[in-house]
Amino acid sequence: MNVGDDSGSGVSARRSLEDATTEVDHGTDGARGDAAGAADAPGAAGVAWAGRRGADSDRTGGRRTDFVQSLDRGLAVIRCFSSEHPSLTLSEVAERTGLTRAAARRFLLTLQELGYVGSSGRQFSLRPRVLALGYAYLSSFSVAQIAQPHLEDLAEQLHESCSVSVLDGDDLVYVARASANRIMTIALTVGTRLPPYPTSMGRILLAHLPESELDAYLRRTTMRKLTEHTITDPGELRKVLAEARSKGWASVDQELEAGVRSIACPIRDSSQKVVAAINASAHAARVPMRTLEKQFLPRLQEAARQIDSELAARMSTRARNVL
Repeated sequence: MNVGDDSGSGVSARRSLEDATTEVDHGTDGARGDAAGAADAPGAAGVAWAGRRGADSDRTGGRRTDFVQSLDRGLAVIRCFSSEHPSLTLSEVAERTGLTRAAARRFLLTLQELGYVGSSGRQFSLRPRVLALGYAYLSSFSVAQIAQPHLEDLAEQLHESCSVSVLDGDDLVYVARASANRIMTIALTVGTRLPPYPTSMGRILLAHLPESELDAYLRRTTMRKLTEHTITDPGELRKVLAEARSKGWASVDQELEAGVRSIACPIRDSSQKVVAAINASAHAARVPMRTLEKQFLPRLQEAARQIDSELAARMSTRARNVL
């Protein structure tokens, strides 16, 4: 299946979405319906929607006049589906997004018309066309393309799973992965999001944030104890991050999930900025920490160097093409 198809039907679908967005933004249907729905919404649902409208007003009032609320809400509808909730009713979508039932219904029907959502009885679910949204990012993000063959070689050498991730807001996001076997109960695939603080790749990326950004992250993040080994004290985490920055690599011993260890190092662009992290993970009962550091790390670092080199060459080629 070619999820990146840009045929005539795709163009007309995008135009339909743009028309629907314009209609909602200008109040010909969506704004009046949302206001009426909010007034009629009882109890918690009405409170949730009122809170959402207040948050949107804060973002748009006098500062963000180019912010398109309807697009924000449409994307929220897509994001409310997950592996834990692959199918949702209209009421569940409204509750999970903070939208009124009337607004949730309009967004669901619009997404269904465009092929992003399907329905069976009262249940709605995402359709494969949604993959096109993520495919556009992956196909343009050269680190993921460059890293994939190196990950596959590394996984074959180590007989363990290897991944590349980036930071997206406060989440660690997997953008490339080669699985030797499944060692985690968490299903890790491209697109998986995890908290960065208990992961080796996350610590590499946090360690190379500007100090002000790291401070802001630690202020707004509640670190939960996922296992008995998870570091949750901000001061202790700072020391671990400083050590990772100094050594050039980070390891985690059963902090994300009991029985799983991992080790990671940075991937840098041509300006030496850390843009991603690469790791290898293994089962604690099979691979001791010493093996991770003495045997896995050198191969991991070599793979990172090769990715760095190819990334720099690709960026240089692009720069010459522009000139």
